[in-house]
Amino acid sequence: MSYRVVAGASLVSLAALLAACGGPAGAEGAAPPAPEVGIVEIAPQHYEVTLRLAGRVAAFETSEVRPQIGGIVRARRFEEGATVRAGQVLYEIDAGPAQTQLSSASAAAASARARFERYQQLIEIGAISQQELDDARAASDQASAALDNARISVNYTRVTAPISGIIGASSVTPGALATPAQAEPFAVIQNIDRVYVDMTQSSADMLRLRQALAQSGQTHAQVRLIMPDGSEYVHQGELQFSEVTVNQTTGTVRLRAVFPNPDHMLLPGMFVQARLIEGVNQQAILAPQQGVTRNARGEAVAMVLNRENVVEQRVIETGATAGDQWVVTAGLNPGDRLIVDGLQRIRPGAQATPVNIEAEQSTQEGALPIRGRNG
Repeated sequence: MSYRVVAGASLVSLAALLAACGGPAGAEGAAPPAPEVGIVEIAPQHYEVTLRLAGRVAAFETSEVRPQIGGIVRARRFEEGATVRAGQVLYEIDAGPAQTQLSSASAAAASARARFERYQQLIEIGAISQQELDDARAASDQASAALDNARISVNYTRVTAPISGIIGASSVTPGALATPAQAEPFAVIQNIDRVYVDMTQSSADMLRLRQALAQSGQTHAQVRLIMPDGSEYVHQGELQFSEVTVNQTTGTVRLRAVFPNPDHMLLPGMFVQARLIEGVNQQAILAPQQGVTRNARGEAVAMVLNRENVVEQRVIETGATAGDQWVVTAGLNPGDRLIVDGLQRIRPGAQATPVNIEAEQSTQEGALPIRGRNG
């Protein structure tokens, strides 16, 4: 019986102690603090208006090496993959038949010339007719032409490089039979000190590009390349050519840009990403992508903290991407404080404590690291 009294007294004392410390659980307590959110202040930025297109590299010059005379290939005078210069001897074809033809043509030409010169003397004394002199002149001219043709044939036994560039694999070896103007080339030479990048663009984008160039006063759009490994090519190119006919099937136009290629980093056939610089916007509004979400209607939405530190929801319009940022065309203004971190802790109309952050590098999860102090 005494145990129950003591226990009851202990419970009364404990209740009194709890009341003294903070009152019963149902009593009204202090309001929770406003959650912290990371903000980025929107400011106008320099932004290049670009159009990204898939492109393919092509050699600036390409020449197929073919024989102009028939015969047996006696020698190859180059190393595959080496740089050759225009006029350099690449192959030698057996010159025996051509030399024989040259000797015969030379003798025939000398005989015809001597006969014509003799007839010129005879015509003066009336020993021959004018017709005989004319025939001798024609025979001499034909013999001279045959001699020239024989000399050309001898020169053709030395197959030379039409252009300077890098020569590829040889399709023939010494001992092979060459035929005049054969279908398969002996080798292919490509000049890649400069290269073309061929792209296709929709006709609508082509019109927009021309309008942008006209407004900026430029005659040619500048082009940059993204290499297959994701790196940016160090040299800038220039748009040189666009077709005047739209492909009726695809509705596209072919574009061609030229790039310097001193280190031969760009190889024919390589696929690259080309960025056409249409113009520069000095007052562009860029917003980090982690600060932009979508509502149920698919509209782009941003949370902005006003000057009273109250959260506001904005429906915005976005254009292209610039790295990890959206180009905002409507809905955000310079000076707006865009919330980019802590979005899960807020709702429109609620108070929040701003913390300025730097949008230098995104974390792996897409959130920006919080730096600085309360704003």
